Amino acid sequence: MLAFCVAMAPMATTAAPYAAMVVDARDGKVLHSRNADTRLHPASLTKMMTLYIAFEAVENGEISLDTKVKISKNAAAEPPSKLGLQSGQRIAFRYLIRAAAVKSANDAATAIGEAIEGSEAAFARRMNRTAKALGMSNTTFKNAHGLTESGHMSTARDMTTLGRHVLYDYPEYYNLFSRRSTSAGIKTVNNTNRRLLAAYRGADGIKTGYTRAAGFNLVASAERGNKRVIATVFGGRSTATRNAKVAELLDLGFGRSATRVALRKPALPGYQGSNKATGKTIRVTTAVKKSLRPRLRPSQTAEAQPSVVAGAAIAEASVVASAELIEHDIQSALLQAQDDGSITLASHQEEATPPPQPKVVTRISTAGGRHWGINVGRYNSRYAAEKMLLKTALAEMATLDGSLRKVVKNSRGFEANFMGLSKDTADLACRRLQARQITCYTLGPG
Repeated sequence: MLAFCVAMAPMATTAAPYAAMVVDARDGKVLHSRNADTRLHPASLTKMMTLYIAFEAVENGEISLDTKVKISKNAAAEPPSKLGLQSGQRIAFRYLIRAAAVKSANDAATAIGEAIEGSEAAFARRMNRTAKALGMSNTTFKNAHGLTESGHMSTARDMTTLGRHVLYDYPEYYNLFSRRSTSAGIKTVNNTNRRLLAAYRGADGIKTGYTRAAGFNLVASAERGNKRVIATVFGGRSTATRNAKVAELLDLGFGRSATRVALRKPALPGYQGSNKATGKTIRVTTAVKKSLRPRLRPSQTAEAQPSVVAGAAIAEASVVASAELIEHDIQSALLQAQDDGSITLASHQEEATPPPQPKVVTRISTAGGRHWGINVGRYNSRYAAEKMLLKTALAEMATLDGSLRKVVKNSRGFEANFMGLSKDTADLACRRLQARQITCYTLGPG
């Protein structure tokens, strides 16, 4: 989004170095580049990383959108562009995100970093960890807002990479970057990129910035039909000339990109939060003393249920959660299913004394709308894939309970899949597994 780290001047007094990059957002193919790997000042393009980490923190439970953040003296003292936050003031986290994304407010960006990591320095370290995980090999961050600081550098290629991750990794937040105006709690703020958004058909973001050292920078994304292009410019001489150059590059991208391209989203990086407990509450703490799988009904035999017998044996050796926490996750999952009406629960008394009439139990995986799945890896043997599925199911019972474990053989090996999930549940399961460094990606219907 067009937003500036300092008060915007009509023309930069000195020409900053120029760099550009254009990619097909669908598969990341480079369509044009010039000085794309030259380390330059990113200015407020920095805030894309600040916002990316904010989205990550919310999704991993570090902070909520409604958390009231207390503004520090450090954040309140940031120079314009700013929201006008006061030291000691409390404001909802969602408004800080809006102010940073739409107005490019420096005080809001600093407040975001301090709210998540406790200090701007700690947040900068997280920014650099995340940049490395995203493959931004020529980027070093020193602050959350992008004001010029020695060593705070990036490249057109790295910022294009970041823009693509912002688009695909957290699509539920992406609409922020196309809002012409929005409420930031204490005031309504206008989008400082509204000229490009209004002038270029299909443009919907992403972020721009200005400092004297950087010139006028912009990472722009636009969609036309089934095509989407991302163009990045460093070192523009003015808002108008920069916007004109970006429009030219977007046109070039749409002209060079193929009509039909298979969507290949970038891989979601490993969770980089410093709060090690977040998203990892079911790692090994004690050995499991017993199998927590349901008991067989009197009419069933162990021979008829080999997966249950195998599960009980493997659970003793490979489950990666404590008994207490697994029990908590089981109860949470089953209670949710009971509320949905998708599974019938028996009381402790019923478990001890089977009811005279068998109850009909509907698998959660067959409930309406559960046409999504997740993949947790490809293995050389069916046994290895099945073992991983069972181990993962026991480790992540809260989201995978009731899903269908399925091994799919293809020319590259044996795919380990969980099927029969809703889209939201599949997304949540992958985020939780990735937070524990377990490979995972979602599988759509069909």
